[in-house]
Amino acid sequence: MTSLPAESVLFSWAFLPVPAFGLLATAVVYFLGWRSLHAQVPWRFPVERLISFVGGLLVIYVALASPLDAFAGWLLVVHMVQHLLLTMVAPPLLLLGWPMLPLLSGLPRGFARDGLAPFLTSPALKRFGRFLVHPFFAGPLFIFSNLVWHAPALYELALGSPGWHQVEHLCFLVTAVLFWWPVIQPWPSRPALPRWAMIPYLLAADIQNTALAAFLSFYDGVFYRTYALAPRVSGLSALDDQAGAGAVMWVPGSMAFLIPAGIIAIRYLSPRRSRPREPEASRGPAPPRRRFDLLRVPVIGPAMRWKYFRPVLQAVMLAIAAAVVLDGLLGPQVSAVNLAGVLPWLHWSGFSAIALLAVGNLFCMACPFTLARDLGRKIFPSTREWPRALRSKWFAVALLAGFFWAYEFLDLWDSPWWTAWVVIFYFSGAVLVDGIFKNASYCKYVCPIGQFNFVASLVSPLEVRIREADVCSTCRTHDCIKGNASQRGCELLLFQPRKSGNMDCTFCLDCVKACPHDNVGILAVAPGRDLIADPRRSSVGQFGRRPDLAALVLVFVFAAFANVAAMVAPVREMEGAVLRMLGQPAAGAVWFLTFIFCVVVLPLALARLCGWLSSLSAGRDASGVANGFSAALAPLGFAMWIAHISFHLFSGVLTPWPIIMRIARDLGVRAAVPAWNVAAPVFGGLPGLQILFLDAGLLCSLWILWRKSRALSVRAMPVFLPWALLGTALYIAGIWLISQPIDMPLAILPP
Repeated sequence: MTSLPAESVLFSWAFLPVPAFGLLATAVVYFLGWRSLHAQVPWRFPVERLISFVGGLLVIYVALASPLDAFAGWLLVVHMVQHLLLTMVAPPLLLLGWPMLPLLSGLPRGFARDGLAPFLTSPALKRFGRFLVHPFFAGPLFIFSNLVWHAPALYELALGSPGWHQVEHLCFLVTAVLFWWPVIQPWPSRPALPRWAMIPYLLAADIQNTALAAFLSFYDGVFYRTYALAPRVSGLSALDDQAGAGAVMWVPGSMAFLIPAGIIAIRYLSPRRSRPREPEASRGPAPPRRRFDLLRVPVIGPAMRWKYFRPVLQAVMLAIAAAVVLDGLLGPQVSAVNLAGVLPWLHWSGFSAIALLAVGNLFCMACPFTLARDLGRKIFPSTREWPRALRSKWFAVALLAGFFWAYEFLDLWDSPWWTAWVVIFYFSGAVLVDGIFKNASYCKYVCPIGQFNFVASLVSPLEVRIREADVCSTCRTHDCIKGNASQRGCELLLFQPRKSGNMDCTFCLDCVKACPHDNVGILAVAPGRDLIADPRRSSVGQFGRRPDLAALVLVFVFAAFANVAAMVAPVREMEGAVLRMLGQPAAGAVWFLTFIFCVVVLPLALARLCGWLSSLSAGRDASGVANGFSAALAPLGFAMWIAHISFHLFSGVLTPWPIIMRIARDLGVRAAVPAWNVAAPVFGGLPGLQILFLDAGLLCSLWILWRKSRALSVRAMPVFLPWALLGTALYIAGIWLISQPIDMPLAILPP
């Protein structure tokens, strides 16, 4: 094994006449055309366009002539960096320069008018060009090119032949330009699909990129023979080199797709702003785009506004809960064949997480516990105020941490009997607490499920909020919070004009029905945007002044990783070793303390440390920084939760059917013999969907952290860095955890 001398790297630059002069000539032509256009329409062709296009040309030359090309045949990680420059850096830079008009304008006028114009104005050529950059062609072509050239046969062909290597690079560059064209949409081209369609377009490419990167990262052999035989010019073994190449493709590659997807989503969900520099502005400002409102969607909106919509949902959930309790208490005590073993832990948690991701806190909207509470209020007056000493989330934090611990180490998921009693305790608690105390104290201060949903819904795409601020400014009755003769107001005391975000909102829609001006809707918001600023929220206050809210978010985030860790084989093996060494009582105490450390002590300590480091640069109170910035980790925590929950949901989505057949036969109803093999859990490899969730969660958290850092200090990077490192460390831990085999004691299904 030899090291890589600095001199070898320095003198490995190559002068390639054809690319060098070709790229230089392109730069000169673009500059001449850009200079003319900049003088005429500077708002369309600012200096940034020139810098971007020339930067793209430089990136191409660096990829082809730098030491990256010289060492690409010896190190796969170097070769992968070269490919990323050609597919994910250079093409977007070129297209951001809006190259069509500058290149045409920079050519000699006679040649452009008499030589190119007849071809460029040809209808057939225009149709062919639109076909090439259409997402339905450019996207699959880009993915196909990427996969084919990474197949061993063609990859080895390119490594062994300089000519084929150039063909490979040309394919990467051309297909990447076509792929990025509909995403960047360089002026004056027109989009072939709506702007929102670029989000699934980019996500589809990221799934392919993630799958290929994961394969290279975790493959237990050297995939390309050339690198197995190549001399070791660095300290990396061939297998480590391959894993490093997978990591390069994975993280920077995924960010190249996810960042523009996030930007498009944010812009799509945000109100359109006028551009005063455009000459079209003289025609008058364009009317602001109406924000998406779920309550204005045909069929869905009227149904949700129906007086009995929520009671019907609650009645359905109450019937399901009753079935779970009865089967849990009276049915077979094998979780895989009992409703209490599958519906709460697989389907309820899975579908609730999907609803939180797609819409918002729909479970609290349909919560059967509050229906029982409302019925109980006919007996209990609920006139007392919740104790002032408990008007925070600390009690809920303790209950949430305790629930996570009981779920894992008391195996609640594997005990239908205990699951049934947990449901009974929930109903009893809701009736008892809200029968004594008013203002939905159980939802706000007690319910662990509600606290979980409140934190998760911080990154939901919809929010119950006012439509027009001017309407509320003239309102004098404030029925949305006070209620009226026919409809109660918000029990959680969230005054709509000063409400921000989804914290403590149960989506009950009482405020919607109480508003006499029809000014409250379920509006689209950029996921997580509410976490950037820290306004004084109605009934919630400022996150920076709420250490209890910060603790709630941190327990939510770190419990997501602890939940997965308790199920993977390496941790289960360690647990077994501790059990054999110390015995059951001592091992239980050790694991209890370990869990409390990982879910409570460690996150609070890390948040305090990051807050202190950030406060050194921001000149702010460390506690306030720690509290406010901790909330920004919620997207990453929710991404870990939904990655894990969706795995179990998809592997056990059909499990209720044979259980229903079993119950029917137990009740004497003629039904088919249960096909228990349908309910068998399927444990596959690492799904690309899980990685996609984690990628999106990390990017969302980093985006929020960066925006908060910029708002806090002009020296944003030192403020941002500690929290970015914490988020990245959690992301890496999540990738490792979900790549491990699940080791759970499975119940033996009956024949």
